[in-house]
Amino acid sequence: MPGKLTAVQVRNLKEPGRYVDGRGLMLVIGTDGSRKWVLRLQKGGRRRDFGLGSERDVKLAEARDEAENIRKQVRAGLDPAAERRKAAQKIPTFKEAAVQVHAEHKGSWKNAKHAAQWLATLQEYAFPTLGELTVDKIDTPQVRDALLPIWLEKPETARRVRQRIGTVLDWAATKGYRSGENPVRGVSKGLPRQPKGQEHFAALPWRKVPEFMTSLHETDKAGPVVKLLFEFVVLTAVRSGEARGARWSEFDLEAKTWTIPKTRMKAGVAHVVPLSEPALAVLKQAREHRSTDDADALVFPGERSGKPMSDMALTMLLRRMGAGCTAHGFRSSFRDWCAEATNFPREVAEAALAHTLESKVEAAYRRSDLLAKRGKLMEAWAGFCCGGGGKVVAMAGRAKHI
Repeated sequence: MPGKLTAVQVRNLKEPGRYVDGRGLMLVIGTDGSRKWVLRLQKGGRRRDFGLGSERDVKLAEARDEAENIRKQVRAGLDPAAERRKAAQKIPTFKEAAVQVHAEHKGSWKNAKHAAQWLATLQEYAFPTLGELTVDKIDTPQVRDALLPIWLEKPETARRVRQRIGTVLDWAATKGYRSGENPVRGVSKGLPRQPKGQEHFAALPWRKVPEFMTSLHETDKAGPVVKLLFEFVVLTAVRSGEARGARWSEFDLEAKTWTIPKTRMKAGVAHVVPLSEPALAVLKQAREHRSTDDADALVFPGERSGKPMSDMALTMLLRRMGAGCTAHGFRSSFRDWCAEATNFPREVAEAALAHTLESKVEAAYRRSDLLAKRGKLMEAWAGFCCGGGGKVVAMAGRAKHI
């Protein structure tokens, strides 16, 4: 329906007042000579005025078009003011959004290595295809194209990249940069089926652990601190990263305990490790290699001052020994020994490994960390590990994957 005003009339109007074009659109001339377009709408008994700009910048036809756009937004249940603010925002590219998400989240991550890996995987596998696209333009086909080259070749990495892309796009939605379903949620339907099964760390059969410990003591393929660290990892059944980051301040040698702070635990919960006599003997030897009396110093320092030992130090030692297993795999060796060679209850073994309980009921009713029982378990494990004397045998036997 045509409006009441014409372009000529608009140019010639001078007197202050409101000049109605129709359907709520009007030209408002102020006593100071200002001239602006205003759209007045009423919905649900509430009246709202929307400024459409100065008549000098917005001509009659443009004002009518903008007024109709706002009417459509109101009919659709949208807030025109919010939509206008959104339109004025600069939509970031995926790369810009990922960098901002990384900056906002890294304080909640457990260690700097994870924070660096989080962004590095996106830089390598997502930025080449998604990096320069604004986040509102990314849909399932673009995500699929980013994941396809590594989906079968590097399945675990691909799943992590998928999850991290999803995190960035969820962040973009909460910032108002995009709407609708996150395209990551359905992307797997358009990708090849990944091989079934889960990769596991190669574990040495538990019966061979005493032989390995004997070989470890006698090998000349690593320095004394590396060998002490490895022995400590085996005796305590902890993750190698937890042992590599151990500091003297975490130990109570009189109580024979080691408290790993929650910031260094996978589950984010502090873990108390009861120390067997052989584990305490390792710490006594490690103390002889200390270069500082600082209570917060690393127990097994790396070559760089103040830095933990690299996990590659343990990996290279195993390779040189021909062990055919991984450092992490000794946790599996320990767990198999618990199940097959002892009568210790399952919950004691799981607590020793600091595993998160799958059963919420079991977790809720566990009132103790079973420290006393775990102390007996770790003493028995250390006795088994250190009982393999005699002739050293080759460690090249086939490792067990569990």
